[in-house]
Parts: sequence; C-alpha cells; structure tokens
Amino acid sequence: QVQLVESGGGLVQAGGSLKLSCTASGSTFSVYAVGWYRQAPGRQRELVAGVGSTGSTKYADSVKGRFTISRDNAKNSVYLQMNNLKSEDTAVYYCNAGRWPAVTALGGGDYWGKGTLVTVSP
Repeated sequence: QVQLVESGGGLVQAGGSLKLSCTASGSTFSVYAVGWYRQAPGRQRELVAGVGSTGSTKYADSVKGRFTISRDNAKNSVYLQMNNLKSEDTAVYYCNAGRWPAVTALGGGDYWGKGTLVTVSP
C-alpha cells in the first residue's frame, strides 16, 4: 500500500509559478512510476506529467516547456514545477502512483492522493 499526500496548490496570477509536492508513505516508493493528473470542472481527468522509477518522463503537450516533473526517492517525494501558468491550468491536481503503463497511458495506477487545488486568475 502507498499513501500519497499532495501539497503546494493555491491561487496564482497568470504567468506565475507554483510547485506541487507529492509525498508518499507506506511502501517502497522508488519502484513506482508517479504521475500528476488534473481535473477541471466539467472536464475529464487528464495526465499532466509522469516520471518513471528510472527517471524517464512524459508530459502532456499542453504543458511541455512550462511544467517539470522530478522525484527525490530519498524523500519519497515527487514534484511538479509549474511555470508560466495559464487560466486553463486551473484544476484539482492529483498525485498517482503505480506501474508506468498504467500511470502514463491507461488512466492511472493503483494509488491516488486526494488532490490539491490550483487556481490561476487571468
């Protein structure tokens, strides 16, 4: 079992930056791929970025060049640095962990956090 807790969300103006953190407990975190998903009101949940156990990464086209995902296995943590935020980035952001194919291509792995709200004002 893995428990995931997100933090770092908040209100920011367009063009600003935020850094989200996902901290895990309960199991061997380093073996899992970890992804950030988001869900905006009235929209389906979508993958924002994922990082594998070996450090490989995947990004949604909409965030390439603006967001960076990273992990620190010593701290059981994954981060999402979000720069040049846009109003369309407003959503609840969820941390997800599991096997790479599930996290990055199949809608999510086995473990989910409760989410953190990011609001970008125009």
